[in-house]
Amino acid sequence: MLESLQAKPMQQQPIMKSFPISVENYLAEEQESEVKHEYVNGYIYAMVGSSRRHNLLNVTLTTLFKMHLTGTGCQVFASVMKVKAGASTDDIFFYPDVVVSCSSNSQNPYIEEEPKLIVEILSPSTEKYDRLAKLDAYTKISSLEEYLLVDQNDLKIDLYQHDKGQWKLTRYSQGDELHLSSIDYSVAVSTIYQDVIGTI
Repeated sequence: MLESLQAKPMQQQPIMKSFPISVENYLAEEQESEVKHEYVNGYIYAMVGSSRRHNLLNVTLTTLFKMHLTGTGCQVFASVMKVKAGASTDDIFFYPDVVVSCSSNSQNPYIEEEPKLIVEILSPSTEKYDRLAKLDAYTKISSLEEYLLVDQNDLKIDLYQHDKGQWKLTRYSQGDELHLSSIDYSVAVSTIYQDVIGTI
């Protein structure tokens, strides 16, 4: 088991101060809200804006996955689909940057409960949270096979893969080819970053 998975989850303070609210109220209010919020066991976290690099990487990955998965029955979502994370005793909802699901069991059009692949694009303000708290919560999702962390400021990608009950980490950089076994897809790291190099 990776050492980072043993860190205490959810140590980040809410971005927007709030009193505890129920899951039902959160889900109802989120459908009407102009600002997206993530939810962790009663507390909401307002999501912040993203950079040009972040958006370019998001669009690139979503497009590459969509082109590869067309006709397979798998679906690709970018930033707007909530994922139910954590253990069965948790009430945690995140908005990953990219989600791939190959399940048709979802009963809620606004929540994905059986993701196969999750991608977070790292920002300076959220990197620690993505690497610790979100890693802990995402790797408790029984359907999840891979968790991908993409650095927006450097050609560096970390891939966590579920293998025989363990989560293993592989790091990729410039010159490497990334292979995602969850969707049987390979792509050069340079291809992922080709529209990002030279942007602010």
